[in-house]
Amino acid sequence: MPRKSTHPTPTDKSSLCLQYLNRCGGSARLCHINFSLSVIQTLVNQRKVKISNTGAGFFIELEDAK
Repeated sequence: MPRKSTHPTPTDKSSLCLQYLNRCGGSARLCHINFSLSVIQTLVNQRKVKISNTGAGFFIELEDAK
């Protein structure tokens, strides 16, 4: 029988998305990331990331990566 974990696991992948953006230098093309729209929307609502249109496509950027 599997044992229950004592460590809490987040239900969403927002922390993984933030880690990915940190490793990418603070921004990434929106079409190249594999996170769901709800994860991205959660991060935008929390004002941790922003979406910008550069004319060459949409980018997701960390808010504090200026």
